[in-house]
Amino acid sequence: MQYITDLHIHSRFSRATSIAINIKNLEKYAKIKGVNILGTGDFTHPEWIKEIKEELTESPEGILLTKNNFPFILQTEISLMFAQGGKGRRIHLVVLAPSLEVVNQITQYLLKHGRIDYDGRPIFNISCAEFTEKLKEISQDIEIIPAHIWTPWFGVFGSKTGFNSLKEAFLDQEKNIHAIETGLSSDPSMNYLIKEINSRQIISSSDAHSFWPWRLGREATIFELKELTYKNLIKAIRTGEGLKATIEVDPAYGKYHYDGHRNCNVSFSPEESLKINRICPICKTKLTVGVDSRVKELADNPDGFKPKNAKPFYKLLPLHELISKIRNVQMPTKKCWQEYNKLIEAHKNEYNILLRESKENLLKTTDEKLTKAILQNREGKIKVKPGYDGVYGEIVLETQETQKKLF
Repeated sequence: MQYITDLHIHSRFSRATSIAINIKNLEKYAKIKGVNILGTGDFTHPEWIKEIKEELTESPEGILLTKNNFPFILQTEISLMFAQGGKGRRIHLVVLAPSLEVVNQITQYLLKHGRIDYDGRPIFNISCAEFTEKLKEISQDIEIIPAHIWTPWFGVFGSKTGFNSLKEAFLDQEKNIHAIETGLSSDPSMNYLIKEINSRQIISSSDAHSFWPWRLGREATIFELKELTYKNLIKAIRTGEGLKATIEVDPAYGKYHYDGHRNCNVSFSPEESLKINRICPICKTKLTVGVDSRVKELADNPDGFKPKNAKPFYKLLPLHELISKIRNVQMPTKKCWQEYNKLIEAHKNEYNILLRESKENLLKTTDEKLTKAILQNREGKIKVKPGYDGVYGEIVLETQETQKKLF
C-alpha cells in the first residue's frame, strides 16, 4: 500500500503551538488532508506521552493506533545547543522510536542532562555526535534525522549556528545518519547539489505547530510498503527501498528562503545579497542569510545535478493558500473554510484534489479560476514571492495581467 506520511509534528506542549492539538484533532485533519500516517510529536513530554498512552494502542509492529485504527509513529524533535569548533551550535533533530519502552529509555537518558517538562521540544547541552551515539546504544532501531537542515538558526547546515558538512556535525556518528529533512525553504533539487546528501535519503515533513490543513501535512513523504510496520518504514528511510516520493511546498514559500531582515522589511536574492556584502541597507548590520544562499555556498555539485537514485517530488502549495489568494480572504475565515469544505466533501481529501482530481470533476464543485489555480499548482507554475528571516513567502497575483498569465 501507498502511505502519505508526516513524521515531524508537535503537540500543544511545544512552544508556539495550538492549544487545541490533541490526538482526535490530529487524526481528523490528517484524514482531511489525505495523510495516512502521522508522527506523534513530543514523546518526551510527560503530559503528552501520558495522552499518547491513553489514546493510542501500541501494536507489536511498532505502530500506535487510534480507536479508528489511524496509525501514528513515535516521534519527537530535540534541540541540541552546544559548543563545537569554537562556535555555538543550535541543531534540531527528529527522533523516531520503535516502542514505548524505548521512548522511556530515551527519556531517562535525557533526564540526566536536564528537564523535559517545560517544552515538547526540550533543549540539551549535548553534541550531535554524543546524542546519536547514546541513542544508538539504547536501540539500533532508533532513527535520527537532521530536521529542516538549511534553516539559519536550527538547521545542521544553517548559516547562523550550523556546520558545513554532516561529517563535521556528527563526527564518527555520521554513519548513523541515513536521511535528511528538506524543510520548507528547500526542495530535493537544491539538496542534490551537496554530494554527501546524495548518499542519503531525502524526506519531507511539515514540522506542524497546529492541526490546520495549511500546516499539517503541508510537506510529506510517500512510502509504498507491503506491510505497515515500524521496521519496514525505517528500512525505507535508511535504504530508499519503498520510499517513493516527497511532497514539497515551493521553497520560496518557506520562511528562510532568501536573505533579509524582517524588522527592516528587506529581502534579497543570493546574487543581490552578495553585491551589498550581506549587510542590511537599513540598519547596517548583517542580514540573516537564507537557505538559497547557503545551498549555493556549500554546493559541490554543478547546477542542475540530479543523482541516479533521485526520487520524484511534487511541488504543491496548500489548498487554503490558493482559495485565500483567489478569493481575497484570510485562510481561517468562514468564507475560505466554506469553499474548502465543499471541495473536500466532493473529492475525498486535499491531496486527492491537489494531485489527482481531473479538471472536469473540479469544475463540478468550483469555478474555472480556482480550478486553473489547482492545476497550475499541480504543475509547479504558481509564482511565489520568496520568504525571508521568519516571514512566509506569498503567492503573487499583483495585477489583472499577472492573473491572466498565471491562471
